Amino acid sequence: MVNYKEVKAEIISIGDELLYGQITDTNSQWISQELDKIGVRVVHRSTIGDNRDSILAAFADAEKRADIILITGGLGPTNDDLTKPLLAEYFGCGIEMVPEALEAVRTFFEKRGRELTELNRFQAHLPTKCNYVPNDLGTAPGMWFEENGKKWMSMPGVPHEMKNLMTQHVIPKIRSLFTLPNIYHKVIKTVGIGESWLADLIKDWENNLPSHIKLAYLPSLGQVKLRLTAFGEDPIDLQNDVENEIEKVKPLIEKYIYGYNKETLEETVGRLLKQKDKKVSLAESCTGGYISHLITSIAGSSDYFQGSMIPYHNTFKNKLLGVENEILETYGAVSEPTIIQMAENIRKKFNADFGLASSGIAGPGGGWAEKPVGTVWIACDFEGKTVTKKLQLTQDRMLNIQLTAVAVLNLLRLSILEKTE
Repeated sequence: MVNYKEVKAEIISIGDELLYGQITDTNSQWISQELDKIGVRVVHRSTIGDNRDSILAAFADAEKRADIILITGGLGPTNDDLTKPLLAEYFGCGIEMVPEALEAVRTFFEKRGRELTELNRFQAHLPTKCNYVPNDLGTAPGMWFEENGKKWMSMPGVPHEMKNLMTQHVIPKIRSLFTLPNIYHKVIKTVGIGESWLADLIKDWENNLPSHIKLAYLPSLGQVKLRLTAFGEDPIDLQNDVENEIEKVKPLIEKYIYGYNKETLEETVGRLLKQKDKKVSLAESCTGGYISHLITSIAGSSDYFQGSMIPYHNTFKNKLLGVENEILETYGAVSEPTIIQMAENIRKKFNADFGLASSGIAGPGGGWAEKPVGTVWIACDFEGKTVTKKLQLTQDRMLNIQLTAVAVLNLLRLSILEKTE
């Protein structure tokens, strides 16, 4: 049996522009994903401004936590780019010109018909303790350090330059230096149940998971993802182990599982409609077309999506959709009788098998004591019956629209599977 030690990594992103929100740090997420693929666990990520003391403190903290420290940003030729001089200071060494690096910078500018300035020449001056790593796509080289058993790599913050350095140099180097485990992830995607209720249903299964399989709860809007992560040597064995555990938990929560890994709820609904050869249409009020957008964002949705209406004003709920004025005047637009007629009529009008409807008070205004902001009714009409559900959501308008969309799509999913109550 191969014995492997858990390898820990830390990512440090440097630059005031990241802290000010002027640039989104996509680098850290990408690096984390790539390290995960090879069995390296990222234990910490930090974003540091262009400040000497903060950067040096981040270096010291990272060295205590991680075996591999990956740094992006701060490698430009100007005075505010501090990463290179501070790495030299941290490792107690000088900075000297590297002829190979200078030739690479000269070639880079010559190919673009530009003059090599003194400021650009400084890009070829590197800390004496680093190994020069060529950057084929830019002027700032990568710098690899090995000190006190720790591995350090400094890379430009420009995403395509960083990715090239990671792919061509860093990942192969890490693989050669460490005996790494295989990691296998699978995500179970659930909808229609909260995190705490889900945890209660599967607590015995969770407590009996094998020691090499870890479970994480990842809640999002109206959904909870269960991520199973297995660590070991044989990737086929890991996959089989995870699949076996999924088969054990499925009977407990099958009603709530709609897919796995990257599958979306709208993809699942589309696949089920295709399998059953059924059509759907929508009448949206408070969601304003958002549900239709989700459904039609899936390629091939024309096979099952008949169309939709957004009769926002009561006049058009009556004139275009056929909701009775007496119903609207007696119960209001946000009511079960109204939503039933909306779902029934949209199904008939578009000659669909399933008619969906939403009507509510999205906010932030418009509510009152009996129907506060966040009150929403949804419905699905199919096979001569209409299933309705009342939602009590939040004070946030966009959040209410998104949560309603999830609830409507899940109601459709359950209706297709004939699992509605």
